[in-house]
Amino acid sequence: MSDTQDTHSPASQAQEARARIDTSTPHSARFWNYFVGGKDNYEVDREIGDQIKEIFPGLVDVAVTSRHFLGRAVTHLAGEVGIRQFLDIGTGLPTADNTHEVAQRVAPETKIVYVDNDPIVLAHANALLTSTKEGVTAYLDADMYDPAAILEKASGTLDLSQPVALMILNTLGHVGEYEQARTLVRDLMAGLPSGSHLVISDSTSTSDGMIAASDAYNKSGAVPYYVRSVEEIGGFFDGLEVLEPGVVQVTEWRPNADTQRVYVDAYGAVARKA
Repeated sequence: MSDTQDTHSPASQAQEARARIDTSTPHSARFWNYFVGGKDNYEVDREIGDQIKEIFPGLVDVAVTSRHFLGRAVTHLAGEVGIRQFLDIGTGLPTADNTHEVAQRVAPETKIVYVDNDPIVLAHANALLTSTKEGVTAYLDADMYDPAAILEKASGTLDLSQPVALMILNTLGHVGEYEQARTLVRDLMAGLPSGSHLVISDSTSTSDGMIAASDAYNKSGAVPYYVRSVEEIGGFFDGLEVLEPGVVQVTEWRPNADTQRVYVDAYGAVARKA
């Protein structure tokens, strides 16, 4: 037996990723994980999280209700629409009801590709790489700023001649320039066929509290996250057929009996490519 370590194995990749993790400054994935009740965070993340809770307690509701929006959107697409392929960009840390869990609960044969280039997420990727025996769940270490590379790598798992649901949740705020963010979305959708769907949600500059929370977070040393207007969120869907009820607060997108009907500074929508 060779003593040489396989540097391409998931365990080796996870070990290498952990070595790259900076625990001295807050991190958005860990920060969000803390807000949704996860355990994959550090003291520095909890400190800024508690500070922001003092400034704007409503951000906790944004985190929780955005997660529930994901569940309802994926359930609709896998169920009523019949989508069997999901491309989830900006995966974040695994918690309850990830995209593959929701989709494969509806249709076990569904294929899901997660995309992130964050060492923290990479270190936890094995937790995401669970699947039904009928379906597939894959993880790509890829850069959101390179849509062509994402689509090429995703084609190893997904059939890009068939409809795909593109999920970009609470991620585009990291792209500082709005037009650049729109271009990234447009380029990704351009590589997907007719019948594909786009799902986006993001925090919005719809209250003084959210704006103050965003400012405090951006001053913490973490990678900045920019909140945008509702109109700007709507602009991501230009050229697509936006499903009812349109671009709305995430709590108002097709709520069910379990939906927490509170005001939140987070808007989202689901749209179809003709």
